[in-house]
Amino acid sequence: MKQLYIGGAWTAGTSERPNVNPSDLSDIIDTYAQADAAMTEQAISAAAAAFPSWSHSGPQQRYDILQRVADEITARADELGDLLAREEGKTLPEAKGEVLRAAQIFRFFSGEALRLTGETVPSVRPGVGVEITREPMGVVGIITPWNFPIAIPAWKIAPALCYGNTVVFKPADLVPGSAWALADILVRAGVPEGVFNLVMGRGSVVGETILSDKRVAAVTFTGSVNTGKHVAAKCVEHMRKFQLEMGGKNPMVVLDDADISVAVDACVNGAFFSTGQRCTASSRLIVTDGIHDRFIDAVVAKLESLKIGDARAAGTHIGPVVDESQLAVDEGYIAKAKDEGGKLVFGGGRVKCDTEGFYLAPALFTETTQEMTINREEVFGPVASVVRVKDYEEALFAANDTAFGLSSGICTTSLKYATHFRRNAEAGMVMVNLPTAGVDYHVPFGGRKGSSFGPREQGKYAAEFFTTVKTAYTLP
Repeated sequence: MKQLYIGGAWTAGTSERPNVNPSDLSDIIDTYAQADAAMTEQAISAAAAAFPSWSHSGPQQRYDILQRVADEITARADELGDLLAREEGKTLPEAKGEVLRAAQIFRFFSGEALRLTGETVPSVRPGVGVEITREPMGVVGIITPWNFPIAIPAWKIAPALCYGNTVVFKPADLVPGSAWALADILVRAGVPEGVFNLVMGRGSVVGETILSDKRVAAVTFTGSVNTGKHVAAKCVEHMRKFQLEMGGKNPMVVLDDADISVAVDACVNGAFFSTGQRCTASSRLIVTDGIHDRFIDAVVAKLESLKIGDARAAGTHIGPVVDESQLAVDEGYIAKAKDEGGKLVFGGGRVKCDTEGFYLAPALFTETTQEMTINREEVFGPVASVVRVKDYEEALFAANDTAFGLSSGICTTSLKYATHFRRNAEAGMVMVNLPTAGVDYHVPFGGRKGSSFGPREQGKYAAEFFTTVKTAYTLP
């Protein structure tokens, strides 16, 4: 059984939870300790006690630790990728790519520890000096989702430690394996006692304890919209800083002048790879009249060529849905789309494989309208709908007609339309002739409207959340 890590020691939990492979339900990866409220409070106490020393640690110490983490993740990429694919259901290439992304993130923030700067400016008052610096927040509560079980923890933990904060980390229940492996690497990299704490367990227990403890100075959360709203309310109650990354209903516009092979590859990748379980997935395909029928035929042909199966098997393109509950959600949205008048032109049914798992054939709907539930709510599975429009203006309107604003894409060979779309798409990230899913680690990540709240994640912009600004005036 894999234990919790609290105050510099591996610690047994009050119960344990099995980690089940969604590609093969007979495969129990391991059991993982579960924390209760008292153990979570113990972790917060350890982080609070460690903060004064760690917040004044030198940049070289932080650099060295984060570099060692990056080095070990890189060296163990095959092993960790296999674990990730086994517990979450990403294909092996996708899983290894995510692991290497986590290493890149830690390596980037090791460098940021050496690049943290301030400003010295003259005051409007003669003889007075002004110094502007960034300081760590304190104890940071980190709550992560199941769909990127090592990359998202990395892009929260790495900057938190880089800037001198201490961490209480609660991973998603469904994917404790990658989180535990990352914690183990951090411990062996030399993170001091209390600086990093791993508390696995139910959100209603562990997460709620983090949100209710006034010693937690900031909370960064990625997950559902409803839970994000609850996180926000609890943080406002304690007047603490918070950062939310939530849902998406991302559009991909395909114009008549698009290179159809580029458009098909971008749409199939964005909508269906990683089993569609990405907040940046392009689940709404907005296609103009002139290319619509050819595009649908080409997408269906592409989907017919994809292999659905065990995430770790060679040649698999799409692995299983993460668990039975999510599979039921996906099937519910597919049924509702049919009831509301959508035409299912491909997939949507369960797939039988050599092992019992949560396999679902990617579903493609046509003849849908903006008002349908399938185009308003996030499915978070391998399900995409097509909205037919007459021209670019109608496509742009449809793309922006959503409560979300994370990622937005367009496929076109027109510089005019690409430029206009980049400026007028109501999203935090815009892709031209690229999938809506897939981002770099050194630039900001985040959205608008109902998708995100607070400073951006990743890159140098992470400092906006993980530090606070101090302005000091001095009269010599």
